[in-house]
Amino acid sequence: MVEWCLPQDIDLEGVEFKSMASGSHKVQSDFIYFRKGLCFGLACFENMPVESELERGARMKSVGILSPSYTLLYRYMHFLENQVRHQLEMPGHYSHLEAFYDDKKGVLPAGKGTSSSQAPVHWLPSIHRYMYPEMKFFGEQIFILWKFALLRKRILIFSPPPVGVVCYRVYCCCCLANVSLPGIGGTVPESKPFFYVNVADIEMLETEVSYVACTTEKIFEEKRDLYDVYVDNQNVKTHHEHLQPLLKINSADKEKYRRLNDQRQMLMYSQEVEEDCSSCEEDLFILFFMEQNNRIFQTLMEVSASQDKTLTADHARGMGLDPQGDRSFLMDLLEVYGIDVMLVIDNPCCT
Repeated sequence: MVEWCLPQDIDLEGVEFKSMASGSHKVQSDFIYFRKGLCFGLACFENMPVESELERGARMKSVGILSPSYTLLYRYMHFLENQVRHQLEMPGHYSHLEAFYDDKKGVLPAGKGTSSSQAPVHWLPSIHRYMYPEMKFFGEQIFILWKFALLRKRILIFSPPPVGVVCYRVYCCCCLANVSLPGIGGTVPESKPFFYVNVADIEMLETEVSYVACTTEKIFEEKRDLYDVYVDNQNVKTHHEHLQPLLKINSADKEKYRRLNDQRQMLMYSQEVEEDCSSCEEDLFILFFMEQNNRIFQTLMEVSASQDKTLTADHARGMGLDPQGDRSFLMDLLEVYGIDVMLVIDNPCCT
């Protein structure tokens, strides 16, 4: 139940299920990013044992905020962590939350608020700088997710609680598809970070053509009409037959992964030896994929503007792709972005 909120007239229907992930009773603390209508939320959860039969031995609360943008919510993480502890120890004392709202409401548009619940895009550089190792979680398979993200597929990541770290993986997946070239993707659906979703979001997800989200509810795996790509831990799979070839790591993917690791090692060396802290792993990660995407689309646009509009194996290699292994990916990419190019990369012959 929602026990308190400001402003009092804000529509918070269902927010109590978003600010407490299903299965949270199994963890002591967590944080959750979620989407509520046009707003994004960040909630901090904590589970405190109590000697009370009425509360069945545990008191669980979340304290969260809603904002039109998620990129700066992380700034209030420490405040929310302190407040949820305060609410557990001194239930019903909301003066700090009221002061916070009064202080911030001039920053947030009217109608966005702070809530406490009780249990019975342009990308800025960071949402959690201390969590950037998460971007290495998928290993070489990050390039499988990269292709699905560029193709604007519906990507659903499953994980049991805690879910905060998985919300960060959602953010990372969206960063994979960044393109800074003008005129790219104007008619392509935006890849929306929905962060944490549960069964209450099924109706909403049925209407979405492109999103990245995470859930703690295993039932979603059976609802194949809701997603294109399902990620369970480090296992990436799709039930669409025409997307199966994209699950295979090819030689170009391995080469890109090697380059990414080399750049990361150089960054770590400069940080340790030269004490250069001007950039971080997250900046490197975002820039690596943006440059890769820009190179692909720059080439495709140049070929589409040429007289014969022919994309060759040399073009593919120049874009950092495998002419054979990435053939189906390239065909899908041309279709999704409506780029008028003829692909003349032949399938390998069998003898």
